[in-house]
Amino acid sequence: MTAAPADVSSSGTVRAAMRWVLAAFYSAAGLAHLLAPHVIFLTGLFELVASVALLTAPLRRWAGITMALYALCVWPANFKHALDGIDLAYVSSSWLYHGPRLVLQPVIMWWALYCAGVIDWPWRKYASAGSSR
Repeated sequence: MTAAPADVSSSGTVRAAMRWVLAAFYSAAGLAHLLAPHVIFLTGLFELVASVALLTAPLRRWAGITMALYALCVWPANFKHALDGIDLAYVSSSWLYHGPRLVLQPVIMWWALYCAGVIDWPWRKYASAGSSR
């Protein structure tokens, strides 16, 4: 049996709002990466393209999957930056930036998958009470 979407009338609106917020964050990160000469250009380009794709219905699912995979792939680099104590000009203590970033990385992965409609967890409702789940 397949899972049915949650019976929350505003779930489409919530996902749309979440898509716009995530696209804004990825766009901001993309621009920051493009403007920083010491950061890889392709990282910023990916973030901008993925942001636009997330807001485009035919590409949304793939954008969510690639954004989640991207967040997973850069997670080790984020740990390295935190452990090496890389300071940011706009944050006096790098851990004020790196700590929340490291903790929230799985949330960003879930967010990308949820707002793209790849997953319904944790609000999934099963189609049948007799489901084995």
